[in-house]
Amino acid sequence: MRADVDLRKLRYFLAVAEHLHFGRAAEELHIAQPVLSRQIRALEEELGVQLFVRNQRSTALTAAGRQLQVDSAPLLSEAAALLRRVTAAAAGPASFRVGFMPGLIVTAEVRALRAAHPELDIEVLRTGWGDQTTVVLDGRADVSYVRLPVDQRGLALEPLLEEPRVLVMAADHRLAGKESVSITDLADEHLLQDPDAVPEWRDIASELRTGRRTAAPPASTVEEKLEHVATGRGIAVLPLSTATFYTRPDVAHSPISDIAPNRVSLAWAVASRSPLVREYVALAHQLHASLHRG
Repeated sequence: MRADVDLRKLRYFLAVAEHLHFGRAAEELHIAQPVLSRQIRALEEELGVQLFVRNQRSTALTAAGRQLQVDSAPLLSEAAALLRRVTAAAAGPASFRVGFMPGLIVTAEVRALRAAHPELDIEVLRTGWGDQTTVVLDGRADVSYVRLPVDQRGLALEPLLEEPRVLVMAADHRLAGKESVSITDLADEHLLQDPDAVPEWRDIASELRTGRRTAAPPASTVEEKLEHVATGRGIAVLPLSTATFYTRPDVAHSPISDIAPNRVSLAWAVASRSPLVREYVALAHQLHASLHRG
């Protein structure tokens, strides 16, 4: 049976799925709990599945509910981005937003676009590992400089540059001051990152091989990660530009001689038809190619 899914009901569903509590979800949505319950029941009837198992003490997602939770967030983001693109197309290009990761300098490209379009309001948006692609998928940015690897679904990518990755450690670390290190030097170190972000370390790490790895302390920003590094809780592997951007006296960095470089690309939404995006991508590619030749 065909079901036309109401995006408002999906937003209601995601709130309940996040809190697993109808009362708290209703408070977040600023609606009455009975109204929320009716909307969720209506969604279940439209889809022909049960999304939650409820009793007097708890609320849990069913298998269908867990799948809908995974699929709903990108659907709502794309709907929001669609609305932004349609509104922008109707009004004409008045602004342009560029997302960038820490350590990447976008001044030359922004100045070139501003010179070509002095009437255009150009803004920059700092991103992180968690939202570097989300900002273009949900329409907050027209283009975004991303550090690979990323989930490429819904994105167009233009490769721009490669840069070395370095070991970042406390200033009093045993390897501090070395001109370069090998990945094998790090086998017994504690990495303050997802091991999959540094597969070269993951494949030789003693703590993974012996099952002694402890969870890395929470760090949503580079600044937080460097605080943990400075206090000796572990090491990090970062692109060179990020490490030099956050220079501080209690943290040192050294090149890693036998590790793949970090690749940087420009990303934009496949659905975008903005000629300004194509113009910006061409400018960025031209400027980076000129810099590399220089």
